Amino acid sequence: MTTAQELTEKIAKALKRNENIKPPEWSIFVKTGVNKERPPTQPDWWYLRCGAILKKIYKNGPVGVNRLRSAFSSRKRRGHKPPHTYKAGGKIIRLMVQQLENAGLVKKAGKRKGRVVTPKGQSLVDRLKR
Repeated sequence: MTTAQELTEKIAKALKRNENIKPPEWSIFVKTGVNKERPPTQPDWWYLRCGAILKKIYKNGPVGVNRLRSAFSSRKRRGHKPPHTYKAGGKIIRLMVQQLENAGLVKKAGKRKGRVVTPKGQSLVDRLKR
């Protein structure tokens, strides 16, 4: 058995080989949420986040973009005022879910239900879990 972080990294490596999943050109400049001050420093952060999203959909299945935004949220420091929790950026998560859908790893569960993992995506995660 692997830890959660190791599994996410293995999924990210597998997703790098998929031609349907690639970061857009603006991904080197964008922050991942309003609570962040700078863009991610890891060069392959797009694939790591896609792997984490695939793992969350696999585990919690049918999941929509709004629940994924809440799952990747974090607290913003606001000076002397108390911190607040802000959701992650929706465009990034929506685009990643669409790319996972084009790769055949995720599909829509129905109207207003979110996304679920396809058998192809489930076999990928199960194979990498070992």
